[in-house]
Amino acid sequence: MISVFKVKKDFPIFNDQPGFVYLDSTATALKPQSVIDSLVDYYSHYSANIFRGVYDISEKATAQYEDTRLVVKDFISASSVKEIIFTRNATESINLFVNGIKDTLKTTDEIVITIAEHHSNFVPWQQLAKKKGLKFTVMTNDKLQMTNQFQITNVKKYVTNKTKILAITHVSNVLGTVNPIKDIIQEAKKINPAIIILVDGAQAVPHTKIDVVDLDCDAYVFSSHKMLGPTGVGVLYVKEKLLETLSPYQYGGDMIRNVSIEETLFADLPHRFEAGTPHIAGVIALKHAIRYLEKIGLESIHHHGVELAQLCYDTLKEQFGEKIALIGPEKRESGIVAFTLSGIHAHDIAHLLNEDGIAVRAGHHCAMPLHTKLGIGASVRASFYIYNGKDDVEKLIKSLQKVLRLFSI
Repeated sequence: MISVFKVKKDFPIFNDQPGFVYLDSTATALKPQSVIDSLVDYYSHYSANIFRGVYDISEKATAQYEDTRLVVKDFISASSVKEIIFTRNATESINLFVNGIKDTLKTTDEIVITIAEHHSNFVPWQQLAKKKGLKFTVMTNDKLQMTNQFQITNVKKYVTNKTKILAITHVSNVLGTVNPIKDIIQEAKKINPAIIILVDGAQAVPHTKIDVVDLDCDAYVFSSHKMLGPTGVGVLYVKEKLLETLSPYQYGGDMIRNVSIEETLFADLPHRFEAGTPHIAGVIALKHAIRYLEKIGLESIHHHGVELAQLCYDTLKEQFGEKIALIGPEKRESGIVAFTLSGIHAHDIAHLLNEDGIAVRAGHHCAMPLHTKLGIGASVRASFYIYNGKDDVEKLIKSLQKVLRLFSI
């Protein structure tokens, strides 16, 4: 079991706000002191640009930056550091991939995504389909309704031998469901061995051990800031063989091998996809976030989040009955619980919870198509992580009871 009391000591925000209940880690996780110290250390002691300098602090910055690439490669069990590209966030990772793959698609190709996708994994594919005149199919599941876990039957229904792209979330940021990604990939590749599969792992990587080779996905994306790391850093993993065929997303410094008036030769992988000066400090600090997660253990992190989410789900159902609509299956699969309260807008609920020092997310959570399908304008989302405990669930319940009394419901 995770010692929440011990973990909280590593997060300085709780020193400033001892009673703070942070239930919005799905949007962004809090940062431990080791990550903050890493940022300060770079800016204080070796704040130089990477690759270009032949002086000591530049070489140190370069070594630290590239060491993070190795740490990330091992963290997701990739085959090579050449397959790890640093971006600004998971959104840019997806857009980079979409831009790189677009010229390989023909008008007869199909793109398939799911109704539960974050806008970042919905809109880029939607817009690409419109520009290229491609068939754009959205997987949904009428029978499962509020669960929307996409089982093999759905893959057989929607994926065809013309499907060139399948883009799917690993963990839904609203439903909290964990899709059986490995099984989905295997089935999709039986239908079309040439299919290219991108997985949005933004909600999975902070909680679950990922092995991209075992999954056999072609691309996998995630963000640093959701896994205790700094904002402004994302990761795009792409199989090396596929990555060699993609066009660069941006042009400029550091992605160049040689430039002449007549032509430009691009750098080797992965640097040809990392134009310009990156968030050096953020990339370096990401490795410290990974080490922190590994020290606690991803299996423990997953079980901790699920246990709290299940307690929250069950208690909400018991306490509020028909007054509450809980989104997703009764058996929790991740640390996410989303809900609506009858007659009270989600933003009003979040505002009142904030007055009690409780931070939750309210809105459509960048998943408007899913909310539309579920007939919900907005929902409240509580997400649990390593610094949350059972007392946070109790505080949430008590505050929600006050909300109901205030609205006389």
